[in-house]
Amino acid sequence: MKGFEKFFAGKRVTLMGLGLLGRGVGDAEFLAQCGAILTVTDRKSERELADSVERLKKYANITFRLGGHQKEDFSPPVGGCDLVIKAAGVPLDSPEIAAAHEAGVSVYMSTALFAKFASEAGAIIVGVTGTRGKTTVTRLIFHALSELGKPARLGGNIRGLSTLAMLPEIQTGDIIVLELDSWQLQGFGDLKISPHVAVFINLFPDHMNYYGGSMEKYFADKANIFRFQKPGDVLVAGASIADRIRASRPPLDPVVPDSIPREWKLKVIGEHNRENAALAAAALAALGISDKDIQSGLGSFEGVEGRLQFVREVNGVKIYNDNNATTPEATIAALRALGDPRHANVVLIIGGDEKNLDMSKLVEEIPKWCSGVVLFKERGTDRIRDAVLALEPQVHVYERDGLEATVERAWAVAKPGETILYSPAFSSFGKYFKNEFDRNDQFVRLVQNLGAKP
Repeated sequence: MKGFEKFFAGKRVTLMGLGLLGRGVGDAEFLAQCGAILTVTDRKSERELADSVERLKKYANITFRLGGHQKEDFSPPVGGCDLVIKAAGVPLDSPEIAAAHEAGVSVYMSTALFAKFASEAGAIIVGVTGTRGKTTVTRLIFHALSELGKPARLGGNIRGLSTLAMLPEIQTGDIIVLELDSWQLQGFGDLKISPHVAVFINLFPDHMNYYGGSMEKYFADKANIFRFQKPGDVLVAGASIADRIRASRPPLDPVVPDSIPREWKLKVIGEHNRENAALAAAALAALGISDKDIQSGLGSFEGVEGRLQFVREVNGVKIYNDNNATTPEATIAALRALGDPRHANVVLIIGGDEKNLDMSKLVEEIPKWCSGVVLFKERGTDRIRDAVLALEPQVHVYERDGLEATVERAWAVAKPGETILYSPAFSSFGKYFKNEFDRNDQFVRLVQNLGAKP
């Protein structure tokens, strides 16, 4: 029996957060197969989680507690638990987690547990974090390694993938590339572990509703990516965050890469993506990859869905999906990548749920690049409506309910030679979408169904 199997077998485990994205379901299946006595609990109802529950009903060692949490599932008396695995985004001060800590029950997070056991099995862990660009940098590294035939695996904050469930396949020498958000890195802090190669791209205000407006708390979670590194490990940092990292007295001095040579051609557009590529190149160099192979690997990377993704061109109008731009900085980067400085050529779709972020710089950028803006009505959009409407008549501003009406309005006003950019600058969790992936899929489906203009 392998180490991770011994860790879970026969243990009473409470899995807090099943969700709809597939990661929680995969975690539950893995734990059940390891022989854990599992209680799955979620605030969502069984009806809301019907697909996830159906997939798990075949396991006799799983009990469901849906529609709310019960504190007795987080403490050791009869019917309680030996350990808790909490989903990313569950508040650290939730009463259930407090009950577990008070009862002396260990609380873990699945990606951190995976990293611990994979590292013990001889795998090399590469972790990537940052407010903006972490998905692209993660995929750049993984793509280059895969192109070279290296034994690379992708995990962390990946759609539909349970990273924990990959453990039975891990072998000595595997290179695991993990995209890590601040919540997942809380788990690394609990276990006092950090990746062998850590990449910290940048830090901008984000998730301020979760962190109570504190950038220090946000940085503290992110900093777990390097806090427990050891001699021989490597820390790669973007120039904008390097001084802050040094001020926190990390165990290793960060490597701040130079720009990639101008002659290196990339398929992904935008100056920010050349910065992403430079960070990926430094991580690949730390893994012993040659400059020639790094250039080849980065140059063949075609981008990531939902990140400045070209969807189609109809009637001379190009349409880009930048759904994963959930901060103003990300939308600014997209405008600068696609916009023409000589004349405003972008019809921008923005808006979404509230994250308490400062949108003033984005509003200032809009007239430089946009002929039109379509506001998607939501809680966050309400806060910037007046500032965007004040851009009239230099920029034509429209507002619509629902994504379909928003896309139709943008399509109606865009002229041949212009670009429709869907770059929300806000999160997706509201009355219109199940999650960010649902928002992405709805937008792509709507664009694919657009007909030619008469």
